[in-house]
Amino acid sequence: MTRDRVMIAPSAASPEARRAVMDRARRRGFGKFVVSEGEATDARPGEEVALRGRDHLTVPSRSPPIVPLVTVGDPQRLEEVLREAPAGGVLAVEWTGDRVIPLENAISLVGRRFELWVDARRPKEVPGALGALEHGAHRVIVAVRSPAEVDELESLLEGPLPTALDWTLVPVTSVRPVGLGDRVLVDTTSLLDPEEGLLVGSAAGFLFHVASEAVGSRFSRPRPFRVNAGAAHSYVLMADGSTRYLSELEPGDAVLAGRPGGPVRSLRVGRLKVERRPLVVVTARVGDEDRTIFLQEAETVRLSTDAERVPTTELAPGARVHGVRMTPARHLGREVEETIVER
Repeated sequence: MTRDRVMIAPSAASPEARRAVMDRARRRGFGKFVVSEGEATDARPGEEVALRGRDHLTVPSRSPPIVPLVTVGDPQRLEEVLREAPAGGVLAVEWTGDRVIPLENAISLVGRRFELWVDARRPKEVPGALGALEHGAHRVIVAVRSPAEVDELESLLEGPLPTALDWTLVPVTSVRPVGLGDRVLVDTTSLLDPEEGLLVGSAAGFLFHVASEAVGSRFSRPRPFRVNAGAAHSYVLMADGSTRYLSELEPGDAVLAGRPGGPVRSLRVGRLKVERRPLVVVTARVGDEDRTIFLQEAETVRLSTDAERVPTTELAPGARVHGVRMTPARHLGREVEETIVER
């Protein structure tokens, strides 16, 4: 659920406070706004600003620019406005009562006849409106009362995914036991394919592709929602391109999942399990440096190689594993320019 379908309607009491909301939203990457007719606006290139009247929105960038705005509070009214909406146009709906089931009903009835825009009274309602019946409304107009609510809204949405990942194959030089350690299972709220996994490593300069448990073993069933990601100190790549320690992950965090050289997507963490297990340290040669990852020694924990996904119980020197080169210097997970040596 990305911010490109969200329109922020600054709803603070004073013009100065509403401008503060817009300024914060712009700094956070939002570019679609709804303001009252007569409100002074300073739309910037690439932004879309709609003017709100009593029963319509005026969107100068659209043709035609007038979008009907209706209120719906019961099933009869919903059926009426959906029936009367012209094909190929846009209809904006404000809910006066229930909002989730009416939206699902509307999506099922509308199909592709026209675009459906809906309101959200507060940021926490936005994810439900964007994801109703999987597809959600075409646009969600959310009332935002303060800069702090902009930050709340941002935390509920996905930003642009990193797409220019520097995938590479590197040779494993050693695999050796290192005794017990705290390893982290990352269970997501989505199902992963066998080829998908997370990017994890001991150093931010190179992250290994750790495959999901969508394939089980002779003695265990598949867990397609799970990645046995590694030791607690390890970095993991988040959906916004930052890194975080596995020990810092929390339910609801968005991690980046993908397959080597292929598409990536954002997945939410549903649960974390930290348990003491026997670990191995896998060392690979990346350029002129050694990079490591600490993983549980088990048949269901696999690294992606150029041939297949190989369990840590079978991985041996000479195997070539997939991973991503990263900028090594980080501050609180974000890239910075500084001199750094990672071992």
